[in-house]
Amino acid sequence: MHIVVINRWPRFSDERRWDHELSRFDEFIDHDRHRVSYVVDAVGATGVLADPARIACLVEIEDVNDFEALCGAVREVESQAGPVDQLIALSEFTLGIAAEVREALGIAGPRPEDVAVYRNKLTMKELVAKAGVRVPRFAPCGDAHSAVAFARSVGYPLIVKPVAGAASIGVHRVDDEAGLLSLIEGIDAGDYEIEEFIEGVIHHVDGFADDASGIPFQAVSRYINDCLSFEAGGEPLGSVVLQSGELRGRIEEFARECVAALGMRSVPFHLELFVTETGELVFLEIAGRIGGAEVPYLTHRLFGVNLCQVWLNALCEGTVTLPPRTGDPSGGWLIIPKPRRLPARVVSVTSPRESLTTLWRELVPDAGEILQPGGSYDAVHSGRYILLGDEPTVERDIRTIIAGFRVETAPVLE
Repeated sequence: MHIVVINRWPRFSDERRWDHELSRFDEFIDHDRHRVSYVVDAVGATGVLADPARIACLVEIEDVNDFEALCGAVREVESQAGPVDQLIALSEFTLGIAAEVREALGIAGPRPEDVAVYRNKLTMKELVAKAGVRVPRFAPCGDAHSAVAFARSVGYPLIVKPVAGAASIGVHRVDDEAGLLSLIEGIDAGDYEIEEFIEGVIHHVDGFADDASGIPFQAVSRYINDCLSFEAGGEPLGSVVLQSGELRGRIEEFARECVAALGMRSVPFHLELFVTETGELVFLEIAGRIGGAEVPYLTHRLFGVNLCQVWLNALCEGTVTLPPRTGDPSGGWLIIPKPRRLPARVVSVTSPRESLTTLWRELVPDAGEILQPGGSYDAVHSGRYILLGDEPTVERDIRTIIAGFRVETAPVLE
């Protein structure tokens, strides 16, 4: 089989950064049994560590999200190494364009309508609602008239978000009609949806859907703060893995219903949901990819499950092998974002790490390091932590870090 991997992820060798250490294409795809090619950007090229002699073809382009450039690169791969049997994209930001390229070039695999069930927020809510799952009231944003009409029927606050967005990028909370009208003026409303604001604690479920839309593995976690507060408000973000209990059992069943309703097959998923004050479970959204931030590293440490390896095995070998689940472990993670004013030079970092027995991993910037704007959860932030222990202790220690963490920075002079 000729496998082509679209990669935009780097790999690090400085022993500080653990980002993308689990996406070992060179190890998890048999480069001797299969012909394996890569299409990468400059950053993604650093993540291809296979022996060049075992790579059928490698094409580097400026932007893997440029449809014409990506199509051209895949055609070049075909001309050098033969027809493509499997086009693999693991990043949230390449799932959609990979589906478009498959369709354009006649390559087998998920088409745009297939990935829409976990990329298009309107489509996913329509499908799970049809299956009887509680979702927020929602509608296409449309023009100002339709958005205001929806808002008046539902009430404020409301959430306005990109239909195909990720990581809370472009998500807005709107508290009144004036704010809604102002927001509509500044966005392409046709690319947005508007939905009811749900008051509740956001949880996430990270697992794998098999070829029958069953869930052979899932882990349930409770967020500390939320992604919107992290992206828009500069607040710390973390989560704690739930141990066995009535709530975890209900959430696991909720995840099964959602995955079955969407017909997700042979793909990892990252499901987010609300748990309201009355205990009601409300669907927020789902992604057909591995969870971000520290989720995959904590999942691998606690359960021995590398979701990247599981996914690649399913795609390349048609098999899903998971270790037996033993015990009832918990752990958590925390990201303290960069300061608001960037770029900034780090003067000092004060962390309560020495007093924490649950700490497994910490990444903080060195004195003198310059924090730059941009980057996602896997950037060098003010502080990143992964903790291991029982659920209440890990949550206590996460809150201890938040309360005691200090970073001093100085502006970078032009």
